Amino acid sequence: MKGIELIKKAMRLEEVERIPWVPFVGSHAGALLGMTATEYLQSKDNIVKGVNEAIKLYNPDGIPVAFDLQIEAEALGCQLVWADNNPPAVVSHPLKDGVSLNDLKVPCPCKARIPLVMEATRELREQHPDIALYGLITGPFTLALHLLGTDIFMQMMMEPEKTHQLMRFTTNVALMMAGNYIENGADVIAIVDPMTSQIDPMSFETFVSPYIKEVNEFIREADALSSFFVCGNAKQNIEVMCQTNPDNISIDENIPLDYVRDTALKHKVSFGGNIKLTVVLLMGDEEASRRDALECMDIGGKKGFILAPGCDLAMETPKENLVAVSELVHDEMLQGELRASEAKQMDLEKLDLSNHWDDSKVVIDIITLDSSSCAPCQYMVDAVDRAAADYGDKVVYKEHRIKEKEGVQMMMSLGVQNLPTIVMDGNIEFISQIPPINDIKGKIEHYLSNKN
Repeated sequence: MKGIELIKKAMRLEEVERIPWVPFVGSHAGALLGMTATEYLQSKDNIVKGVNEAIKLYNPDGIPVAFDLQIEAEALGCQLVWADNNPPAVVSHPLKDGVSLNDLKVPCPCKARIPLVMEATRELREQHPDIALYGLITGPFTLALHLLGTDIFMQMMMEPEKTHQLMRFTTNVALMMAGNYIENGADVIAIVDPMTSQIDPMSFETFVSPYIKEVNEFIREADALSSFFVCGNAKQNIEVMCQTNPDNISIDENIPLDYVRDTALKHKVSFGGNIKLTVVLLMGDEEASRRDALECMDIGGKKGFILAPGCDLAMETPKENLVAVSELVHDEMLQGELRASEAKQMDLEKLDLSNHWDDSKVVIDIITLDSSSCAPCQYMVDAVDRAAADYGDKVVYKEHRIKEKEGVQMMMSLGVQNLPTIVMDGNIEFISQIPPINDIKGKIEHYLSNKN
């Protein structure tokens, strides 16, 4: 069966003969071509070549055209910092820097890099009529964070009407992007809104649900499929995500797949995920990649499930690991053999932290995926940096990226379960949600007074 038909069957909650496979290939495709992320994401031709190479290697049923949540922000005037190994990061927030929301206009599809990805979509559609093309758009709440920064959390409490006005604007941007992707041949519009993991269900229903429902309805009326994609520990919001009426929700390893399965199917929504992005696909081997993928497949089942990595693939992900997953997906005999064999575990030791602490300083450890590529991680690290600035050398902090072995070991040693997380003097203080600056300062004061 054609990949696109398999994806459609899964999203219609029909029993499938084989679980569909969607590798979320973003700038990783640039690595397949020997390019930096900067070279790759600024060229239509390179994106087309990279996606073609990923299709050849990974034999997917569906694949994103581009995975870059800064495209809309760039077109709206946010400054970006480019990197070799990650998509660019937003480093300025126009609405925080004095620009009025009334001065912002929904960008023309001809602005910045928007036409680049639309042209790439059109070419890939012509070249691969049997594969489901995913057009990824920045979710309204995440785009609002790009425009205003973390001040949005205070604004939600103090000036809710202003937040609604901002969400109205960012939703209009999402509708523009969705419409253009569909017009150029995308089959699935993925609303990627990782910053929604930072809010509680009540705030989600107030400030996110009405707008996501509108985007989902627009996509449905255009005869395309919608996927609502969230990163981070958004377990508390899975129910309200499903209630926005998407065709699919997609999650990462922070959320148990069986919980997502049961919640999504209750609401008649398909679901996707959540092969471990770093400890397995990036840092593991082919065997570990197959085993984790098989575990996801066994939990997900053949009704409504789409196998995928938990998020955008790290550039350095060994292609052999993804080839191994692809071979497993297409080979039931291999699946049976793997089920019959014993599982292997990654052999990582905990770190000796006896010299890590300081009697006179507060030591803050921030466990992240990678703040240069993960928006919630970026804003959490920024919050700690701003809070610590008033304390000089009395506070030291360090980010530990679980893309690196040391980061995984630190995560294990501190007992951290979710990303991103702030740990102070060995105590887990803020889990997955970005705290207000004053809350971080309050904790710092508490630890400093104990030392004194």
